[in-house]
Amino acid sequence: MPALFDPITLRDVEIRNRLWVAPMCQYTILEWDGVPRDWHFVHLGAMAAGGAGLIVVEASAIVPDGRISPADTGIWNDTQATAWAKITAFLHAQGAKVGIQLAHAGRKASTWPDWGYGGKTGSMSDEEGGWETVAPSELPYPDHRTPRSLSRAEIHDLVESFAAAATRAVRAGFDVIELHGAHGYLIHQFLSPLANSRVDDYGGSVENRARFLLQIVAAVRSAIGENVPLFIRLSATDWVIGGWDEEETATVAGWAKLAGADLIDVSSGGITSGVPIQVGPGYQVPLATRLKSRADVLVSAVGAITTPIQADSIIRADQADAVMIAREFSRDPHFALRAAHELGVELSYWPPQYVRTHWPKEGAKQSAFNDG
Repeated sequence: MPALFDPITLRDVEIRNRLWVAPMCQYTILEWDGVPRDWHFVHLGAMAAGGAGLIVVEASAIVPDGRISPADTGIWNDTQATAWAKITAFLHAQGAKVGIQLAHAGRKASTWPDWGYGGKTGSMSDEEGGWETVAPSELPYPDHRTPRSLSRAEIHDLVESFAAAATRAVRAGFDVIELHGAHGYLIHQFLSPLANSRVDDYGGSVENRARFLLQIVAAVRSAIGENVPLFIRLSATDWVIGGWDEEETATVAGWAKLAGADLIDVSSGGITSGVPIQVGPGYQVPLATRLKSRADVLVSAVGAITTPIQADSIIRADQADAVMIAREFSRDPHFALRAAHELGVELSYWPPQYVRTHWPKEGAKQSAFNDG
C-alpha cells in the first residue's frame, strides 16, 4: 500500500506526498475586499517550505454575498486573482501544489468574523455592513437572519459564478479546485433535507437535492478542462436523524465522480447547531473509509489527525488516499518535515536554508549542524 510520503498523481498534477493542508479560514481581510494580504503569503508560504504536498487555501467566495463574513477572501474578481497569483508562485517555488476552496455560505453568510470585532457574533445587520442572505429555502440557521429562497434563475447564475471563479483560479496558478459542499454552507444546504424544503426539481428526492452540486461539477469541469483535478468537500453526515447521511453521500459521490470530480474531501456536520458529536483522534476517518469503499472514489480524511504515525497508518491501511490536516499545521508549519524525520523518511525537498536544523544521523559530524 502507499505510504504518507509517496507521491500521488491526479489527472496532470503530481503531488509530492499525501500530507495536505486543509482549508483554514483566517478572517483577516480588514478592508473587506476579499483580497489576500501579506498574512496569507506568510501563513501559507511557511507550510509550503515546511514540506506539505498540497495546500488548499481557505474558503474563498465566488460572489461577494457568498462570504461567511466580510473578512473572508474571495476569487470573484481579477484583483483578487492577481494577489493569489503572487502567493501560488511562491508556494510552487517551494515544491508544493496549491488548491483553492470555492465557497458560497448561503444562509450562514453575513456573520461577524471570529475575532477582531469586540466579540460580536452571529449575523451582521445591514447597518453594520451585513447583507441579505440566500438559501434553497427560507429556513434560517439557528441564531442567524432568515434567508431568501433562491429563484431558479439565481441558481443558474450561481452555477455560472462557480465556473467563472474556477477559471479565474486556474489563471491565478491554482493546481486543484475544491468545491465546498460541507459544513452547512450553500451546496450542503441544497443537499440536506434539514435546510432544503423546496418542491421544485431542486428539492425532495436525493436526485433533486444533488442537482445544484452536480450542475456545478459539470460547469466547473467544462471551465477548467480535463487536466485540473476537481475535489469536493462533503459532510458525510449531519449527525441528525432525518438529515443528510452516509448512504446519500455515497450515492452523490458516485454521481459526482461521473460528472468530473476526482476526490471527495470527507468531513461532517455543520448544517445545524447543538449537535452532539463524539470528537477524538481521527474521529472522521471511518467516514472517509466507508465512502471510499461504497462509492469507489478517492478520498481524503480530516479531523483530529495530529501525529505522523497516525497520519501514515491511515494511508498504509488504505483508509484514505490522503490526509488533510489543519490545526497541527497551524501549530507547526513544518509538520511535514517533522513527520518525515519521525518516520525515518529522507526527503529530497528539505529546504537548504534549514539543512542545519535537520536532526543529524547517528555518527554524523555535529559540526556540520553548528550555527554559522
